Amino acid sequence: MGIRVINFIRYPGGKQKLLNFIIPFLPARELIKGIYIEPFVGSGAVFFALNPNRAILSDINPELIDLYHGIRLYPHKVWKIYSSFPKTKAAYYKIRAIDSVKMKLAFRAARTLYLNRTCFKGMWRHNANGIFNVGYGGQDRRWVISEDILKEVSDRLKSAQIKCSDFEDIINNSTKDDFIFVDPPYSPGKSNMNNSHYRFGKFTFSEYQRLAKSLDRASKRSVKWAMTISSHPDILNLFTKYRIIIIPIGTGKQPGILTKDSGEALIINYNPEEMK
Repeated sequence: MGIRVINFIRYPGGKQKLLNFIIPFLPARELIKGIYIEPFVGSGAVFFALNPNRAILSDINPELIDLYHGIRLYPHKVWKIYSSFPKTKAAYYKIRAIDSVKMKLAFRAARTLYLNRTCFKGMWRHNANGIFNVGYGGQDRRWVISEDILKEVSDRLKSAQIKCSDFEDIINNSTKDDFIFVDPPYSPGKSNMNNSHYRFGKFTFSEYQRLAKSLDRASKRSVKWAMTISSHPDILNLFTKYRIIIIPIGTGKQPGILTKDSGEALIINYNPEEMK
């Protein structure tokens, strides 16, 4: 039976196209005795593919977490609002300019989904004030999703706790029987860190160092984890005590474009043969 790919949001760096490579290294659903944890949920591709019995999905981006909450609770309402938005470039900028903080959750989720599906290349970029500022990309990818897909996403999310949190807090609360999948922002270069479409907020080298220490502590608690990450030497040097597998094909530097020089690696702290 093939891997079920659920692709309801566009997310640069999302793992939908790498699932066939990644999943064989991960534990089967029934072997995750505790909680499946994603501290950088992004598009949730691996979560949806594994379909674990229990999960914690987290991200520091409040708009993304509102999107997950909204679809989980109100898939049909979110779809109705999403479908009602106009299809012009002018409408895109008008909706983008809405201050949605005081809007109801279903509207916030629908607005975020609309911007995500119609913005340029699915980028998720914010200005210094935390305001989404990606330009218009067109309507071509808007109707690739459907109400049925949102309902399936909602059903899958029923097994999950959804949190807006820093990754360290989530990892620190993991216990022995849990399994963590980690997919942090890829921005090892200084220029990327200053102008990146891969993340909400800043994710500097010091954040990678903090992540490495968090995962080291998790390993000492016998927590199993896997991580997809930049194969930049400075990043890999933080994880030399673990098994590093270079991903042969990935998204590379251009969002959504597969390349044979992926610049990505899969790092695991366990023997994958023992997880099947």
